[in-house]
Amino acid sequence: MKPVRSSQPRKIAVMIPNSSHPNPLLERERWRSLNGHWRFAFDATGQYRHPSEVEFNLEITVPFPPESALSGIGDQGLHIAVWYALRVELSDGDLPPPGGRLMLHFGAVDYQATVWAGGQHIGEHRGGHTPFAFDVTDAIQTLESGLRILEIVVRAEDDPNDLAKPRGKQDWLPEPHAIWYPRTTGIWQDVWLEPVAAVRIDELHCTPYLERWEFGVDVRVTGQLRDGLQLRVRLLEDEDALADDRYALTRSEVSRRIGLQDPGVDDFRDYLLWSPSHPHLIRVIVELLDGEALIDRVLSYTAMRSVAVTENLFLLNKRPLTLRLVLDQGYWPQSLLAAPSDDALRRDVELVKRLGFNGVRKHQKIEHPRWLYWCDVLGVLVWEEMPSPYRFTPDAVERLTSEWLEVLRRDVSHPCIVAWVPLNESWGVPDLPTNAAHRDYVSALYHLTKAIDPTRPVIGNDGWEVSQTDIVGIHDYSDDLVMLERRYSDLGAVRRTVEHQRPGGRPLRLEGFALKDHPVVLSEFGGISIAGQGGWGYSSASDEAALVVRFEALMGAIHRSSGLAGFCYTQLCDTFQEKNGLLREDRSPKADLELLSAAVTGRTRAG
Repeated sequence: MKPVRSSQPRKIAVMIPNSSHPNPLLERERWRSLNGHWRFAFDATGQYRHPSEVEFNLEITVPFPPESALSGIGDQGLHIAVWYALRVELSDGDLPPPGGRLMLHFGAVDYQATVWAGGQHIGEHRGGHTPFAFDVTDAIQTLESGLRILEIVVRAEDDPNDLAKPRGKQDWLPEPHAIWYPRTTGIWQDVWLEPVAAVRIDELHCTPYLERWEFGVDVRVTGQLRDGLQLRVRLLEDEDALADDRYALTRSEVSRRIGLQDPGVDDFRDYLLWSPSHPHLIRVIVELLDGEALIDRVLSYTAMRSVAVTENLFLLNKRPLTLRLVLDQGYWPQSLLAAPSDDALRRDVELVKRLGFNGVRKHQKIEHPRWLYWCDVLGVLVWEEMPSPYRFTPDAVERLTSEWLEVLRRDVSHPCIVAWVPLNESWGVPDLPTNAAHRDYVSALYHLTKAIDPTRPVIGNDGWEVSQTDIVGIHDYSDDLVMLERRYSDLGAVRRTVEHQRPGGRPLRLEGFALKDHPVVLSEFGGISIAGQGGWGYSSASDEAALVVRFEALMGAIHRSSGLAGFCYTQLCDTFQEKNGLLREDRSPKADLELLSAAVTGRTRAG
């Protein structure tokens, strides 16, 4: 292994096959995409409960929601439910091994999905942003011709008037208004089939522990265990084995620590560490063996890195790092919440890097795992934020908590994620200063998240009304540069701002919260639009040249504010009526990328 030296180009290590597998952290060789043309029907009032009642009179392109142009439908009306149907002709390659199972996977269906296969009800899932799967082996039908088919029907219920479900930025009114955007109903991420063994690897999580140069590897196996089964876990640096361990499989859950040899001097340590400037990934192969016979194999990856907060600083790999984040809504004009393609996801990550940012605050959306994959591969930090409901009820609490746990389970192994944000701007908890139940809910989500993942910071409620948090996030859209510098110029100024100011009209802290050595991040600011181009921004410039001047001045003020541990500029790209992005909706830049990058990173135009 060679250390990275300044004379060498930065290595971007794609350590697993880039096969576009919908779940890059648990990839198998055999799988079949079911994206494409499905039969479709609207159910405006939600009256139909069984496929036999439905007339499938339309065709839709999955995984694009019916409100989007790319779906082939583009109907943004208010519909309580929608229906999908697909007949799949199965080849020999689609079938599981003898005794195995055929799994039907959904990346995300908004909001409540009911699934039938072969005419039989096989399961339900509630939550619009998280994956689920069902065993459809027994639903395979063999025709007289010998052709094997699988008939799939999906009902997706997504009441647009339901404000108690996690819905993020999806508008409940017929037309998008203010900061809310068109709805996304039904299937909006990949659907695929996966043949698997009867006994198989069902979950894999890898956790780095930099202080001991160890990885925690947690594996869950599904199926009937028997004597003689083993798990083989390999960590590979390129093609060299960092570890090659075997464990007797005596229970369905295996948790092990795999230690690496301490690399020694900093050059070798830095080479193994993941960071935005050096996104070094380590390949993971986990195999289920019966003696020497291979039963199951999954490919994954991990990275050695640590995240911490201390003494008003954000630390990556035990070193201070200034967060340069950009707010990203994750919408596309032709496909809404669904990405147009994997290339589009990669391009967004590449544009973040080209603009000089080192991270993204993905706002009110749980993004496709492929986007997180590209953040891992290309080196972009991520604050992951749960989409909010807009009411506080016992049902709303249960729904968000249940789905948030599924989010953590899906994404906890992504190296790029450096903070969890369960709530934003008191959405869903509107009476935090006066209602003890609301405050208890924030505290419960904070501690629950820390219990599931103690390795990352948690921001209990980003923006204002802080009660439980590891990082204080402030939303401040003032365009008065003198005032901004006064508020955040140094640690003393930041403390006074947190104690006494209300940049968003709300107190920044709740009674009982004391700002100690918490890092403070200006987690929303800016939002400059260009006058005369429609839509709105938090402030405006007369033209593109003026936008650059205003942006440079604003970023200069922020860079001079030494009391901040980082910032998050609003926003990456225009989103429907909100025209305050650095990029347009089609991702074309509004100004020279080099000029914008120089402002983001604090360089002069000449530098």
